[in-house]
Amino acid sequence: MLLGLTIRDVVLIDRLSLAFRDGLCVLTGETGAGKSILLDALGLALGRRADASLVRPGAAEASVTAEFSVPPEHPAAAILRAAGIAADGGTIILRRALAADGRSRAFVNDEPASVGLLRQLGDCLVEIQGQGEQRGLLDPATHRGLLDGFGAVPTAELAAAWRAWRDLRRRAAEAAKLLAESRAEEDLLRHAHAELEALAPEEGEEDRLAARRSLLQNAERLGEAIDDALGEIEGDGGAQQSLSRALRRLERARDRAQGLLDPALAAAERAAAETAEAAAALAEAGRALELDPKALEEVEERLFTLRGIARKHGVSVADLPALRERMAERLGLIDDGAAAAEFLAREAESARAAFVAGAERVSAARRRAAARLDQAVARELAPLRLDKAQFRTVLTPLGEEDWGEHGCERVHFEVATNPGAPFGPLARIASGGELSRFMLALKLVLAGGSAAPTLIFDEVDSGIGGAVAAAVGERLQLLGASVQVLVVTHSPQVAARGAHHWRVAKRQAERATVTRVEELDDATRREEIARMLSGTTVTSEARAAAASLIDGARA
Repeated sequence: MLLGLTIRDVVLIDRLSLAFRDGLCVLTGETGAGKSILLDALGLALGRRADASLVRPGAAEASVTAEFSVPPEHPAAAILRAAGIAADGGTIILRRALAADGRSRAFVNDEPASVGLLRQLGDCLVEIQGQGEQRGLLDPATHRGLLDGFGAVPTAELAAAWRAWRDLRRRAAEAAKLLAESRAEEDLLRHAHAELEALAPEEGEEDRLAARRSLLQNAERLGEAIDDALGEIEGDGGAQQSLSRALRRLERARDRAQGLLDPALAAAERAAAETAEAAAALAEAGRALELDPKALEEVEERLFTLRGIARKHGVSVADLPALRERMAERLGLIDDGAAAAEFLAREAESARAAFVAGAERVSAARRRAAARLDQAVARELAPLRLDKAQFRTVLTPLGEEDWGEHGCERVHFEVATNPGAPFGPLARIASGGELSRFMLALKLVLAGGSAAPTLIFDEVDSGIGGAVAAAVGERLQLLGASVQVLVVTHSPQVAARGAHHWRVAKRQAERATVTRVEELDDATRREEIARMLSGTTVTSEARAAAASLIDGARA
């Protein structure tokens, strides 16, 4: 709830500090005394639009500080945690400074913050109901949450079902898109893979083929060199014949040489053997060159085919085996992707069915809650002299594209102020006084469904008096038993119901007129209500009537 409000240099207020308590708190005062300034100042702290005209003439800066107390589970505490701001023992302090040039600064618990954060916190801490106020009950965006809170509609499971469906729907769409893209190139991919499969490139094959091609290109010259070498070794007068003659001569002379020729003979024998081996190797090499004449053509065709395929795919010949494997894997993924996409599509459809079933249960619960809400509001309208008016909760089905975690329908409140009159939104159908009473009736019924611990009614008694004003005061007092209620009023019947009472008045200071606010005790409170009853001159009869109103409110 609102614990305190400190205002500096706002319009007619130079310095003001107010401490509030729970229950029904009333603020009274003559017209023009500055009651609306208090609400404007509070609105500044709650993140409302800043206007440089709020700065007191002659002051450099206006500032407003609002202090609240909230339980740990209150939504405002979660907002603070998300913003990384510590909540000191459940106390939240909102402060706004507004310079004379219109620039403003915002603070939350003495830490610099954005005006947006200030507004977000303000919206869940205070709900202001007044003529021209387009937030709270007058905002259709709040009606669904209010109905769900009133009827204890179980929406947690529905939100989880919505998130599960949304996630599966997204994944199924992504899988289908990827599959479609893959299908678009599948034929080309299969053709390319089949081409590589038929070619069956091997690692290192380009180097082997290039070497073989070079060898085959030089086969004729190599054959001639082999033949010439064999002729020198095996031909007439060749190396073999010469070595044979030399060995024979040495053998004949060995006996006479007394071992002197043995090393030479051994060497000559080795030379003869090596020469024979060389001749055999040359003969083998010659036979190896005796290939099919088409061998070079086949090698070149294979080599050029490999290089052509590599160029087509933008890779080297050495990368063709890996490319072949990647293509095979991708084709496998396409086949697997089709199965996966079908599986996700089935899962998404099952999740949709689960969400729809949950949404139907929530819709049924909302219809039951709406009927109870309409009846409860109707019971409150009669004492507020709105017995001819009608209130109804409208559930409008949404198209599937607009479904969400809250279900499949839009919720909004409508009224008809007279029998036979068309229904319409609260703000457009009801007059000022009717609107205030409608909002009061709704708040009485929906008090438990609002997160805001503080409700403010700005001149809820506008345009009414007598018994109707008394009924309004009674209802405000009843509402104050469950939440903190601040009401700005001109009605003595309403003021008499307050648990706490402040009077707003203008005072002539040394150099300017200023607004002062004082909390009233029993005596001054009775005098203020008497003034409200009688006007400028307070009579004994008015004091007696004021005492009677106060005593009646306490009874």
